[in-house]
Amino acid sequence: MEEKITELIDGCLLYFKKHSYSSNRIKVYESLWKNGIIPFMAQQGLTVFTPEVSQWFIESITSHEDITGQVREKIRSVHVLEDYLTLGYVRKRRTVPVQHPLEGEIGELMQKHIRHLYNLRRSKITIRRNLVYMHRFLTYLNMHNVGSVEEIRDQHVIGFLSTPETNNPHVIGTLRVLFNFWKDKGLSKRNLADCLEFLKPRKREKIPSYYAQKEISVFEESIDRYSGLGKRNYAIFLLASRLGLRASDIVGLQFSNLDWENNEIRLRQYKTGKPTNLPLLAEVGNAIIDYLKNGRPISKSQHIFLCHRPPYDNATARTISTAISRIIVKSGIPLHDRRHGSHSLRHSLASQLLEQEVALPVISEVLGHSTSQTTMKYLRIDIALLMKCAIPVPAIPDDFYTQKGGMFYE
Repeated sequence: MEEKITELIDGCLLYFKKHSYSSNRIKVYESLWKNGIIPFMAQQGLTVFTPEVSQWFIESITSHEDITGQVREKIRSVHVLEDYLTLGYVRKRRTVPVQHPLEGEIGELMQKHIRHLYNLRRSKITIRRNLVYMHRFLTYLNMHNVGSVEEIRDQHVIGFLSTPETNNPHVIGTLRVLFNFWKDKGLSKRNLADCLEFLKPRKREKIPSYYAQKEISVFEESIDRYSGLGKRNYAIFLLASRLGLRASDIVGLQFSNLDWENNEIRLRQYKTGKPTNLPLLAEVGNAIIDYLKNGRPISKSQHIFLCHRPPYDNATARTISTAISRIIVKSGIPLHDRRHGSHSLRHSLASQLLEQEVALPVISEVLGHSTSQTTMKYLRIDIALLMKCAIPVPAIPDDFYTQKGGMFYE
């Protein structure tokens, strides 16, 4: 395919305007073309743009220069032209995900376990975590020239789990389940999980980061609600602070999840797959309506929250977490080493409910926990409640310290 460069650029500019690219971004592309592909084609005596010309230009600017940010922008500018020429639209730049291949004889047996997890309908998060840990273990085995399951010895397993990065319950649990699977399916003559019985590190308990109600109010008041982005972030923040929704659940909200007649939010949790009904509080509902009417970019997407950069794709969990984190950091409230992601707002909601002496099963239902046992960790953030649980120590009589034979006797 080919087209005159001037006509192609004119068509691309119309595409940008139709899809609501910002005027600043359009000016950037115009500048990149003016100082990049246009003079290059003029020097070569060319007026027609083709994918081959695009590749020729890229080779010319990467053979003599370091790949700086400016060079990458020039490369992107011709990729945009090439996309519009061959596809009729411009593809969004995407980060290539990190691959964790499972290769070789051991890798193939690990892949069987991954397929087994899929058949058991384990969550994508669980399967991804298993894949990462097994890839690390496979890499370790390859470094020690272990090529088959029967060559794996206890010292290989223990050696792999001897570092701070791998000596944790998640990695040990992943290997235990893998080894049990191999044994049950006859893929291993002995159960390698036997050597893990002596490796049971206690999970280090941490007090969850949380914020007081007054601090939450400061966060909310600091949000700029006049811009479209601010309206979006305000609605997102309220969903996390008032209802305790996870970032993954906020990003998955669609119009069908909102029952305006009954003032309910009905969704299936991304992490647990558990159906949950939550009250659509008036303030939360008003924030969502304000965003939809006055801040949300025009889009056919059924997802409520969008990215605010062209081409306005659905927001991601990282979008949600970053927005909340920036609100907390910019509010001016001292953090004192506290975490400031979306999960800290779930902890804060749990803290408020505990202070109001709400029953633990009710808190579990609000937070979407499958059991109250998961919610028990939030008890550690309510010091006042813990003090009520403390056993009183009886007063020590004065003669205790002077009694004969005692350790304090002189």
